[in-house]
Amino acid sequence: MSLSVNTNQSALAALQQLNATNIQLDQTQSRINTGLRVSGAKDNAAVYAVAQGLRSDIGAYGAVSTSLDRAASIGNVGLSAGEAISDLLIELRERATAASDASIDTFTRQAYDADFKALISQIEVILANAEFDGANILNSSNSPGIGFLADADGTRTLTLNNQNLSLGGAILTLAATASLGTQTLAAAVVSTLQTSLDNVNQALARLGSDVRKIEAHNIFVTKLTDSLTAGIGNLVDADLAQESARLQALQVRQQLGVQALSLANSRPQIILSLFQGR
Repeated sequence: MSLSVNTNQSALAALQQLNATNIQLDQTQSRINTGLRVSGAKDNAAVYAVAQGLRSDIGAYGAVSTSLDRAASIGNVGLSAGEAISDLLIELRERATAASDASIDTFTRQAYDADFKALISQIEVILANAEFDGANILNSSNSPGIGFLADADGTRTLTLNNQNLSLGGAILTLAATASLGTQTLAAAVVSTLQTSLDNVNQALARLGSDVRKIEAHNIFVTKLTDSLTAGIGNLVDADLAQESARLQALQVRQQLGVQALSLANSRPQIILSLFQGR
């Protein structure tokens, strides 16, 4: 290699090597700072695209989980209200059976009737308050049911079916105006209450089945989201132990590169010795 004051090939080579080391060092420091091996498209375009798609799915499943949480809450509120109504129907039947006794006097019958009507009013109060986030599954406002998100594409739904427990309806056949004013009326109410109680209990079983289905699917969505999150980590997360070791090695290479460049830059000084004493 010739000696020249215009072109120092050794210095150019040392500088290129030092620049390459600095680029790798910057990349390693970025991985350590972010914890990501692939933080942008320029790091690895294919992996970045796949990771972004998975992140999109995770966001969508978050919306699905929120929808299913709301569904479960609506269903659980409905179940609590329905169970309370079932308990009241048992009390109502007790009052009606007592009032159907032909031997009781008018005063006693009136007391049973007043208590009976108070319990019916309580059923109406429960039905009116069996609401969560504006949705009531125990009246006719959401017939035949409410659909909730089931997948990330929003194309499938899970339905929380309406169980209309309104008085005088198909399930709770007891009329809001029912009375125990006479022995005949009381006897008729006893039969109606038994039918209503059986219907309400069957409706609660159906509602409970819907809630279990929704909660089970929500658990699946949570597990799926966790798996997707782990998959993204496998694609883009940096191995910090490996990056730490790489950082130390690159720092040593950087120092050696600086020294090599310094030596290469001093090489033209040899030319001066050739002309000494001239």
